[in-house]
Amino acid sequence: MSAFEQPPHPLENPNPPVDGLPSTDHISSAGGTPGPEIVPAPPEHAAPPPGRSPLALVVVAVVAAGMLYFGFHVARRSGVDRAPGVLGYGTPAPNFTLETLDGKDVSLADFHGKAVLVNFWATWCGPCKIETPWLVELQDEYRSQGLQVVGVAMDDSGKDEIAKFAKDMGVNYPVLLGKESVGDAYGGVPALPESFFVGRDGKIVDRIIGLKGRGEIEDSVKKALKTQVGLIESNSSKPVLQAQN
Repeated sequence: MSAFEQPPHPLENPNPPVDGLPSTDHISSAGGTPGPEIVPAPPEHAAPPPGRSPLALVVVAVVAAGMLYFGFHVARRSGVDRAPGVLGYGTPAPNFTLETLDGKDVSLADFHGKAVLVNFWATWCGPCKIETPWLVELQDEYRSQGLQVVGVAMDDSGKDEIAKFAKDMGVNYPVLLGKESVGDAYGGVPALPESFFVGRDGKIVDRIIGLKGRGEIEDSVKKALKTQVGLIESNSSKPVLQAQN
């Protein structure tokens, strides 16, 4: 070392980093033994990573569910009130032939020219016990105008139990022993009681699922009675029916 050269300051890095290469200031000059590497601490007020707030996701989900619910009910009302033919109203009621309690065969087509109330029920159905007396009254009141109520028993009870139920309720209309195939033809009968109102022309004019008021049933009966007699149309496909609101 010349007299004009100064020794390196102890804090100076004898090996300054070169662009593109890692620094070697963590390596001591004595023996090349690596020293402890200092990792800088993160800022105290670092911003959180970008993402959506959980509250915003909940709001979006609620809004989407509300739109679906509203759209579903608008579609139902639109289907019933504005485009009945598309959903089954105004289409021919599927014909069927079933056995009565006294062993006779009865077909829906036998009542062509009358307004028919096809009532699916069961002996174990509590609401059916409330509704049946109303059907008896309506049959008496509108028989002269052309109403025919037809009961279709959709349970596994034997004829004796079904006949006892009908007798106890004072049923004054035909009671038929239902079959699963008939229920399927009418949309699967998702709940009991379920009634279909068939016009004089054999076309469905209304449908009620579950227990409704007597007045509502009577209104549907009157709707069926107002129809005109027409030709029976064939119905090879099963109509898709919409429940009354």
